[in-house]
Amino acid sequence: MILVWKKIKVYAIAIAIPLAVGGLSAFLSRGGMDAYQLVIQPPLSPPMWLFPVVWSLLYILMGIGSGIVWLRRENDPEATLSALIVYGFQLVVNFFWSIIFFNMQAFLFAFIWLALLWLLIIAMIVKFSRISRAAAWLQVPYLLWVTFAGYLTLMVWLLNR
Repeated sequence: MILVWKKIKVYAIAIAIPLAVGGLSAFLSRGGMDAYQLVIQPPLSPPMWLFPVVWSLLYILMGIGSGIVWLRRENDPEATLSALIVYGFQLVVNFFWSIIFFNMQAFLFAFIWLALLWLLIIAMIVKFSRISRAAAWLQVPYLLWVTFAGYLTLMVWLLNR
């Protein structure tokens, strides 16, 4: 029973971390989101209410994946550390994207920044897969969403330069 509670605690913390990062980023960029609605939107732009829903789900999946990796750390501590460092770095890059895009409205730079995030997500998936295929597969929706965000970001830049 104690082991179950330890796992629940690990998953709760692992989920709380990306949710807190995303929540803080959203809070800091909330004013820029209003300004974003004034730019020319590309085709396939989803409604604004969808973004926090999707991001919340993605942060939960990220957290579950990182929790799985953390719980398997005794099997290969070096691989776990490497995977979690990439995970942490991509969270930092993720955090700043909203600020660059919404607050600064530096759309081209935001696209380049997003390309960096995309590469880090690929690296994270590869590193997670060496520890747990489930943890890696949980990141695929994130990669797909960031790919779609790349399209939106590039098109916003092209339509509003």
